[in-house]
Amino acid sequence: MYAVIRTGGKQYKVQEEQVLEVEKLDGDKGSQIEFDDILLYSDGETITLGSPKVENAIVKAEILEQGRDKKTLVFKYKRRKGYRKMRGHRQHYTQIKIDSITV
Repeated sequence: MYAVIRTGGKQYKVQEEQVLEVEKLDGDKGSQIEFDDILLYSDGETITLGSPKVENAIVKAEILEQGRDKKTLVFKYKRRKGYRKMRGHRQHYTQIKIDSITV
């Protein structure tokens, strides 16, 4: 059994008991969240494709961690002009564990 959910402008294929990192979501560590933006659902035999969403489908998950990713360096450079610019960026993320997929 799996589902495709949309959160943070991205799509994720999820299964029960799966742990994944998604874009930052509101909530504290240990709290429950629900995703109702389910694009596709499969129970192993049949596939239900939403248009645009599957009705009455909910994915429940638990927040394991709120964190920040590794630093990504952004370096801009123009040759022979003396122009250099170094910036760093750390993206916020939420680590979740999928508890159940219900339709």
